[in-house]
Amino acid sequence: MDTLGYAPPASVLTAEVFALALVVALGLGAARAQNEPVLVPDAIDYQKLLPILPEPPSGWTADKPEGSTEDVGGFKITNVHRDYRKSEGEKAPSTAISILDSVANPDYVSATTEAWKSNSDTSEGYAKSVNIDGKPGFETFEKDTRHAALWVMIADRYFVQIELQNQEPGELQEWIKRGIGFID
Repeated sequence: MDTLGYAPPASVLTAEVFALALVVALGLGAARAQNEPVLVPDAIDYQKLLPILPEPPSGWTADKPEGSTEDVGGFKITNVHRDYRKSEGEKAPSTAISILDSVANPDYVSATTEAWKSNSDTSEGYAKSVNIDGKPGFETFEKDTRHAALWVMIADRYFVQIELQNQEPGELQEWIKRGIGFID
């Protein structure tokens, strides 16, 4: 919360924490390997991931998928994203799906999936590790804002993130089944 009393939405904070963790992990990996040759596989071109983002389900609309492949300190990072809405209005159900190719930093993958092994359950919501068809993941739900998020690691390189607003957390599993699971 800033000095004016504004608190950014949880989804913004989640995305910022996710991005910050990636940048820190990339920096740590680069610092550790300064004298080692760089043998990092290339990140997939974002245009190859865009078709993986599912079409909207019946009764929903979706923005045009977006993506980028960027060079960050000698490592390429690919990210694609698409937003979905069931109707208009502040309380309308919405979903955001992002896919991040983290092939440039296996240390980030292992540190993140290790952190997913923690669980908490409070009157305000929960955070728990999950397993989706043998793939590690992490799910959160904030009761007061009805914000749910699911992260799943696919093929030890792709982080799939699904965020729901004004939906029940059980819908996270339905969204992941809409086509994301075939990345590996």
